[in-house]
Amino acid sequence: MLGSPYTDLDRPPLSVVRLRRALVAPHGPWARLELLAETGSTNADVAEYARSGEPEGLVLVAERQRAGRGRRGRDWQSPARAGIAASVLLRPGEAVAERGWAPVPPSAYGWLPLLAGVALVEAVTRLAELEATLKWPNDLLVGAAKCGGILAEGVPAAGVAAPPAIVLGIGLNVTLRADELPANPTGLPATSLQLVGAAATDRDPLLRALLRSLGDWYGRWRAADGDAVASGLRAAYLAVCATVDRPVRVLLPDGGELTGTATGVDADGQLVVATPEATRHLSAGDILHLR
Repeated sequence: MLGSPYTDLDRPPLSVVRLRRALVAPHGPWARLELLAETGSTNADVAEYARSGEPEGLVLVAERQRAGRGRRGRDWQSPARAGIAASVLLRPGEAVAERGWAPVPPSAYGWLPLLAGVALVEAVTRLAELEATLKWPNDLLVGAAKCGGILAEGVPAAGVAAPPAIVLGIGLNVTLRADELPANPTGLPATSLQLVGAAATDRDPLLRALLRSLGDWYGRWRAADGDAVASGLRAAYLAVCATVDRPVRVLLPDGGELTGTATGVDADGQLVVATPEATRHLSAGDILHLR
């Protein structure tokens, strides 16, 4: 049937009923889950929900994104049902009395995209049975190719003193074929789970594992008042980060660049790069791994 989601048997549709049963409270960590057949950008949609006062815990999943965004305004698109495109709404600056969570200071928010990267690695490693790593801050690598990425965006609150909401968008290439892969302007080749021989390419269990891991890590981080060391997040991130301890070239947001050795990730989630002139702590930039 023309236009049916079942015409490509390698790409079956997701079931919102099953996803809600597994992931929405009281059986799961999230407050609400919506599934769209198609949208421009799940991050843009969730940002609108945030501006309208939607509480923390919304998950929005799209079978296809027409205008998904990556870091620095880049496009992130995928054929229908060929990948995972999901965004979640977090409000870390608000207290949650029933869980004993105090507001997290904005200075700790930089860990949220790294937290999502750890969750993505855990899901892919466990279900796809692949050796996945992260290129700082949160590009998912399988071998030397990019298979997924994360975009975190702040949404200012209406009140002057109110903390911003955070939208975390996660994209994962699952069954993209070689001729469907996106181009990467930094030269890093793209791939998909299917192309690298993943043990599982069923998006339903992959999405469940990702969102459960994300909810678990977010809960640990909130319980530790946003302390990445006390929550175990910093150690978990360093264990899967392929950038640390290797020479790198960094393309800076202002158009400049630097070359040095990535020596670690500091307490704020910034990449520490030792150059011949000085040691730099970077909160943003495109990283190129050098041989």
